[in-house]
Amino acid sequence: MIRFLPILLAVLYGLAMYRFSAWRTAKELDRKSTELIDPALREMSMRMARALDIPRIKVHIYEVAPVNGLAAPDGRIFITRGFYNQFKAGAVTAEELASVIAHELGHVALGHSRRRMIDFSGQNAMRAALGMVLGRLIPGIGIWLANMVTTMLAARLSRGDEYEADAYAAALLTKAGIGVRPQISLFEKLEALTQSNHGTVPAWLMSHPKTQDRITALKVLQNRWDS
Repeated sequence: MIRFLPILLAVLYGLAMYRFSAWRTAKELDRKSTELIDPALREMSMRMARALDIPRIKVHIYEVAPVNGLAAPDGRIFITRGFYNQFKAGAVTAEELASVIAHELGHVALGHSRRRMIDFSGQNAMRAALGMVLGRLIPGIGIWLANMVTTMLAARLSRGDEYEADAYAAALLTKAGIGVRPQISLFEKLEALTQSNHGTVPAWLMSHPKTQDRITALKVLQNRWDS
């Protein structure tokens, strides 16, 4: 029993981290968000709501500067103030921002947003357990190896989620009469909007797939549906 105590403690730590992270995330979003009331974007949301046969899709603005969308563990959808400002400045169209909303809806519908919070706590538990075991077996680099393995596994799972949410969004946008093209055009702008430089990061360590790979996957779907 004593041999398994470090692993048991790591699992309990992970559960505690899950509870704390969920509580902290909800409080942060409550404190820094307001409902999105932009007429053009609400019209896009209503078109998607009709396609899903639901009364409405409620979207919030999260008052932070980075360009991003977010699906909270409780199912709420958020667009950052930075993303909304890009729309107001004309750098992003209403249809392109609708594709972000559709993507985040995909994370909610497919269970990604809640699972990611659980995964986060699970990753911490796994990192702690592996660190304890490998730290004893390989002193000096055991903890480093534990961090590397955990990061690689988490990145792979996250990339799979992104492809699934992209496909969900493509289907929803097509059904709503908006189409896949705005989704593709937004990806073509995304690196400039976010000022990211993914070229220096190995693809297998990135939490999101490469932008061009996502565009290619969407074009495959589009061609399949058009044929």
